[in-house]
Amino acid sequence: MSTINESFDTKVAVPIEQTSTLDESLHPKSDQDRTVKPRDYVFMWIGDGVNLGNMTLGASVIVAGVATLNIYQTILAALISIGIISTIFALNDRLGYREGIPYVVQLRMAFGIKGKVISSLLRGIPAIVWYGIQSWIGGTALNEIMKIVTDGSFNNVVVCFVGLQLFQIVLSLFGFHAIKWVETVASVVFMAALVYVFGILMTSHTADIAQNWVQAKGSWGLPFFGLIMVFLGNYAGIFVSAADYSRELKTGLSDKKRGALYFIPITISYGFVIVIGAMLAAATGVTNPAQALPIILNNDYVSVFVSAFIVIAVIATNMVANIIPPVYVITMLTKLKYKPSAIITGLLALVAFPWLLIQESSATGLNMFILIYSAFLGPVISILLVDYFILRKQKVDMTDLYNEEGSFAGYNPAGLLAMFIGAAAAFLEVELAWIIGLVVAGTSYYLLSKFAFKGSSFKKGTIFEK
Repeated sequence: MSTINESFDTKVAVPIEQTSTLDESLHPKSDQDRTVKPRDYVFMWIGDGVNLGNMTLGASVIVAGVATLNIYQTILAALISIGIISTIFALNDRLGYREGIPYVVQLRMAFGIKGKVISSLLRGIPAIVWYGIQSWIGGTALNEIMKIVTDGSFNNVVVCFVGLQLFQIVLSLFGFHAIKWVETVASVVFMAALVYVFGILMTSHTADIAQNWVQAKGSWGLPFFGLIMVFLGNYAGIFVSAADYSRELKTGLSDKKRGALYFIPITISYGFVIVIGAMLAAATGVTNPAQALPIILNNDYVSVFVSAFIVIAVIATNMVANIIPPVYVITMLTKLKYKPSAIITGLLALVAFPWLLIQESSATGLNMFILIYSAFLGPVISILLVDYFILRKQKVDMTDLYNEEGSFAGYNPAGLLAMFIGAAAAFLEVELAWIIGLVVAGTSYYLLSKFAFKGSSFKKGTIFEK
C-alpha cells in the first residue's frame, strides 16, 4: 500500500490541482484522510440494510393480502440477491479503495469527462427519490411518537417530515464522518428492536403469517426472478457507486477481507429486514412498516422506542446511501462546494413526492421505478467492470483521469452506446431488466471498444491500444 500512498502524495496531488476544475472533495483520498475502520464499515452497511425502505420491499411480496411468493421463495430470492450484491461490491469498490477516487471520477474512464453526466445522474436521481421516501417513512414514525407523547393532540405527518428533512440537511453539512457514531448505535439497537419484533410476530401472529405467506403457493416463475431483480435494483445505485464508500476505508485490507465487509453485514441486515417486512405485511395487511409496527406492538412505550429508532435508522441510511453520492454528482455538475450541494440535495428530496410513492396503491409503480433505473444501472456497472478489469487490467493513470484536456476528455462513444444498447435490451423484459442490461452492455462495450471507433483516445491504456 505504500506505493499507493506515495502516488497520492507526490505523483497525483500536484498535477490534479493544476489540471482539474473539480472541487477538492472529489480529489483522491490519501491514507491520512481516511478515517473509516473495518468495524465502522461493517456497522455502516448494517445501518444501511436495516431500514424501512428494505422492509417495504419485503412487504411488497404481499399484495392486497395475497402473497405473490411464499416464505421459501422470498428467502431464496433474498440470498441469491445478497450473494450477487456482495460480489459486485467487492469488485467495483477496488479502484476507489486503491486510488481514493469517487464514483463520478471513476465514470470518466468508460464514459468520458462530458459523457459521464448521464451515467452520474442515473445514480443521483434515484438516490434523491429514495432520500425523500426514507424521510417520509421517518416522518411517519416521528408522527407516531408525537401522537403518543401529546396524547393524540398532535397528528401531522407533513410537519414531521419537513422537520426531519431539515435536520438531515443540517447533519449532512458535517460530511460523511460526522455520522459514524449514528451508524454504529442505530444498527446495533435497531437490530435488537427487530429481534424483539420478530419474537412478537412469532408468538402472537403465527396463524396470519402462516396463512397469508408461509403456506401460500407463490411462484417459481417470473415473479420469483422479478423479485430478485427488484432486490438487485434496490442496491444497484449503491454498489455502482461503491468507490464513494471504499475511498473512505483505511488502507491495508486484502480484496477477500474487504469482500467480507460487504457479505456479512448485508446478509445479517438485508436478509433479516426483508423477512420482517414480509411477516409484518402478512400479519397486518399494511405495507408501510412505520404504520404496521405500532399495530403489532400495541404498546405505547415500545412503539415510541421502535419509532424513535426508525427515525435514527432513516437518518443513518440516508447519510450513507442517499445523500453522499448525489451530493458528489451535484458538486461535479455545478462546480459548487460540498455544503451548498448537500443543501440542494436535501431540498430536492423534500419535493420528490415521497408521500405518493409510499402508498400501497403505488407499490407496483415504485417497483417499476426501481426496475427502470436499474435497467440503466445494470449496464453502467457492467461497463465499469469490463473497462477496469478486462480492458485496463486494473491500471489507470490518475493524473490523466483528472486532466480536463487529457485522453478522457469529451465523450467515449463506445461506453455511451453500450449503455443504451444494454438498457434497450433490458426493456424487452422489464422484470429481468437488471441482469439483461448487465450482460448485453458488458458484451457490447467490449466489442465496440475492440472493433469500433478506431483512433479513439479512450483506447489509450487498454488492451486495444496500438
